[in-house]
Amino acid sequence: MLRLAWRQSTFKCNSVERLLATSVLGTECSQQVSRCHRRRFRNTAHPPSYSSRLRHRSQPVHCFSFSSLFMSMASGGEGSSTPTHRGTNRLAKERSPYLLQHAHNPVDWYPWGQEAFDKARNEDKPIFLSVGYSTCHWCHVMERESFEDEEIGKILSDNFVCIKLDREERPDVDKVYMTFIQATSGSGGWPMSVWLTPDLRPFIGGTYFPPRDHGRRPGLKTVLMRIIDQWTNNRSALESNGNKILEALKKGTAIAADAGTSPPFAPDVTKRCFQQLANSYEEEYGGFRDSPKFPSPVNLMFLMSYWCMNRSTSEGVEALQMALHTLRMMALGGIHDHVSQGFHRYSTDSSWHVPHFEKMLYDQAQLAVAYITASQVSGEQFYADVAKDILCYVSRDLSDKSGGFYSAEDADSLPHCGGTEKREGAFCIWTASEVRELLPDVVEGTAGSATQADIFMHHYGVKEQGNVSPEQDPHGELQGQNVLIVRYSLELTAANFGVSIEEVTNLLASARAKMAEIRKSRPRPHLDTKMLASWNGLMLSAYARVGAVLGDKALLERAVQAANFLQEHMWDPEQQTLLRSCYLGDDMELQQISPPISGFLDDYAFIICGLLDLHEATLQTEWLRWAEELQLRQDKLFWDDEGGGYFCSDPSDFTVLLRLKEDQDGAEPSANSVSAFNLLRLSEYTGKQEWLQKSERLLAAFTDRLTKVPIALPEMVRALMAQHYTLKKIVICGKRDSPDTVTLLATVNSLFLPHKVLMLIDGDEDSSLQQRHPALYSITQQDGVATAYICHNFTCSLPVTDPQELRRLLLDETSKRQAE
Repeated sequence: MLRLAWRQSTFKCNSVERLLATSVLGTECSQQVSRCHRRRFRNTAHPPSYSSRLRHRSQPVHCFSFSSLFMSMASGGEGSSTPTHRGTNRLAKERSPYLLQHAHNPVDWYPWGQEAFDKARNEDKPIFLSVGYSTCHWCHVMERESFEDEEIGKILSDNFVCIKLDREERPDVDKVYMTFIQATSGSGGWPMSVWLTPDLRPFIGGTYFPPRDHGRRPGLKTVLMRIIDQWTNNRSALESNGNKILEALKKGTAIAADAGTSPPFAPDVTKRCFQQLANSYEEEYGGFRDSPKFPSPVNLMFLMSYWCMNRSTSEGVEALQMALHTLRMMALGGIHDHVSQGFHRYSTDSSWHVPHFEKMLYDQAQLAVAYITASQVSGEQFYADVAKDILCYVSRDLSDKSGGFYSAEDADSLPHCGGTEKREGAFCIWTASEVRELLPDVVEGTAGSATQADIFMHHYGVKEQGNVSPEQDPHGELQGQNVLIVRYSLELTAANFGVSIEEVTNLLASARAKMAEIRKSRPRPHLDTKMLASWNGLMLSAYARVGAVLGDKALLERAVQAANFLQEHMWDPEQQTLLRSCYLGDDMELQQISPPISGFLDDYAFIICGLLDLHEATLQTEWLRWAEELQLRQDKLFWDDEGGGYFCSDPSDFTVLLRLKEDQDGAEPSANSVSAFNLLRLSEYTGKQEWLQKSERLLAAFTDRLTKVPIALPEMVRALMAQHYTLKKIVICGKRDSPDTVTLLATVNSLFLPHKVLMLIDGDEDSSLQQRHPALYSITQQDGVATAYICHNFTCSLPVTDPQELRRLLLDETSKRQAE
């Protein structure tokens, strides 16, 4: 996160850090810390998240950091003084699926909260903080190897106050500690392991540790024994080092701009962002590195927006090709679940073939939007079908009856052929014999009397010996297995077997349906039923936008259901506060922990964006009103009056010594990036100039990042583009459900127009829009027919009633603004 700012502020700490690493962990670990520092400033054109993602199947790097922090916000479980029973610890009283996974470890775990902090202070013990999430593969590995180990559990329980934290419940705590680890070691990931003083100041940290020494690498037991020794004999050095690093980080993480400072010049920033993405683009299979490959929807959305404003240039054409090719290759690859829909977390190889098999809600949401956008810009049904495919998976497997969405499905599950140890991908993979047994029928008229299995295996790359290379399977979990990947087009497969394209299409669809039924009998992966406000906001956007483009009432109804869920279960009207999460009880009823966790910046920003998308999809003003209410609350809780932009968590909590503003669009977009766009849209809807000014000041605060490494903030660059070109209002005057109005709205929704807001003037609706924009009173229907106007900079076009004329006018407007 701090790769640039840390450059100036960290070197004075390095010698202290290396010296301390030597004393605590030994010479080899000190050398490892030094190596981590040497890696810190490589590839600065890439977002740091590339180096901080959890490694898949290969042993993760576990560099160490020394840092300091003080936090005392609780996440539940406070005041619980009941002694733990043998085989059960305090986490059994929590609702987080991740914490519950550790409820029977032989470790005296505490949840993050005052009880643990008080115990550490009263007994003057260091704290061991372990952070992860319930579908994290290497978190499972470390639990199995270390936290279920009786000897290690006793060392931890006797000498430390042990705290287990769900990073998805408490992103504020996770961000601060991960910032320290990334800044001081150059990498990060989960599980995150940090040792703290009783006042919560870290003095050493890393990611995954093996249980015992492995070659020249120290194991967790060795690390623990050395920390115990240093805590007893060298404590002052540990604490002094933490203070020094905290001061350096306070300077290194500052993101601010003086009042009156302008944002950077958008055309220059957007061009540099495009060039940086183009330089990292992998041409054969798409994506932005060789391996591992992440979907990176923020990159794809930027490229399609860049094309919209540069259609006539070679760079614009190249941007569109990069986005569409990447999306196509992902959809054909093994990262896409061809049997049960949805997308896995990332690909471990360059061809999108062998994935890390977990499925995250935030990926499904962003990818659905990216694919429906690709269908708008390309006109290809293929991309729209993939978007619908994603939402089919979410509706079936990640949806609660209340309207909310669950967080994730695990990568690991029990093998269907038997066994007591979970294996990654077991739910999703196939042997050739399984496919042949399931699809034995001969297909009439085929060359060589091919069976259904022959055609299916040819099309999806299924091999008798398995299609996963040993390099992608170092632990042998996928030996002899196949991950489905589309190897040929329908046309080529049909030609190879001498049958029609229609017959191949039907055969493959029938085969996938049969395989989906077989999967239902397999042991399912763990489902994280925690419902997070921010990720539900992202999914609200997905259903609203896909539903609007396709004119699909069922998808729009699902979006409304999701918004109702958020309003009913994730909003405290008395405190005027969003809640971060809610949970399923033992009887599948919705529950909250006590006290509930208040929402963070991303909860507000993502829900506001979802509500604005829902308003444009349904044109129901209630969602616009709630978005405005939430924005006012977000401004009060998180806005930085001095430097501009939003803090990630409530800055009124004086115990948080490091005030962070997320400066990277990674697996999820930065909440500041989303907020910059939200403010522009709300300013257009409400006429409030202060929100336009806030957006400009936010963008100005991130000038250094946007100017030097815009590839780290492609979503914010999109907001900067919108601010530069200004949003245009598309106003439809007509009865909501009349065919002529519906046709005009469908025309607007068929196009990707990244810099627009959509308004409906309906005589049966309240006149709030017209009250805020008196000029809209002059807009009327022409001859009683639904009429469209395009308004920009206080000037409106001539009225348009013909859908094709409206389409032409909208495209011409984009070209005109590009030229300007």
